[in-house]
Amino acid sequence: MNVEFARHVSEGLNSSPRWLSSRFIYDAVGSKLFEQIMHLPEYYLTRAEFSILERESGAIADALPAWPSFDVIEFGAGDGTKTRLLLQELLKSRQLRYVPIDISDQALLDIEVNMRQWLPELELAPLHAEYFSGLESLRHSGRPKLVLFLGSNIGNFNQTQTLAFLRQMQQALSPGDCLLAGFDLKKDPKRILAAYNDSQGVTQAFNLNLLHRINRELGGQFIPSQFEFVPSYQPESGEMHAFLVSKQEQKVYIEALEQHFHFPAWAAIHTEVSRKYDLATIEALADDSGFGVSGHFFDAGHDFVDSLWAKADV
Repeated sequence: MNVEFARHVSEGLNSSPRWLSSRFIYDAVGSKLFEQIMHLPEYYLTRAEFSILERESGAIADALPAWPSFDVIEFGAGDGTKTRLLLQELLKSRQLRYVPIDISDQALLDIEVNMRQWLPELELAPLHAEYFSGLESLRHSGRPKLVLFLGSNIGNFNQTQTLAFLRQMQQALSPGDCLLAGFDLKKDPKRILAAYNDSQGVTQAFNLNLLHRINRELGGQFIPSQFEFVPSYQPESGEMHAFLVSKQEQKVYIEALEQHFHFPAWAAIHTEVSRKYDLATIEALADDSGFGVSGHFFDAGHDFVDSLWAKADV
């Protein structure tokens, strides 16, 4: 039994309001569903950031300090398709060591295979670790660092969590080290809602995978068809939320927890948050967490920004 998952489910379903973290959607099934989401016509985020790195990697390289050699450390690299664009630009004039950090052995194996095929000259040092424990282990390497946190992953935190994450990042870096972070920008609310409520129902299946996973791994007795996927977007806060809502009153037993959970009709489980930003908020975050902004890099439609920050000198 996955003890961490069981503890999380127990805490979330016994809370008021109920919640489950989207990070537990990403088992093998959920990861495949997310790959499908990234190619949906409504889901602009991946295409927007790819286009930034396709056309702005040279400008990003120019905005970095003139380090002849440094580490590029990536939190959650995915398959490396986007990162490859930046790395191949940096390799034109710099010596790099690329350090993807992930808790998944398979994810690290996949990125290593891809990078060796695409960029055989690149020095690779995959690191199996939690993000910050991995970063902390590199603190005394003596090499400057560029940390990548792409894909709007930072939007999956609330405001308090975001600031705590960025401050922890800042504390793990040396003065002058850099962070390149992806932020989805505020835009027409209808476009944002459509990106998280696609016409093919893939995002719905992605969220419902949480219930299927509880059934598979914890002996849950959820009937996923008795829950409705309900996304909502709040333009003022820029927060996109997703819920699974019980269509009827029901009790669900989870064997691993030895507990029944009661769901009144229309009771909700919060499953996902994805925050959208404006530039003023991004710059305030940088300042509040001890970074200075070195540059913003946009796609043609200004749907997305990769923002380059440097740790301020003490």
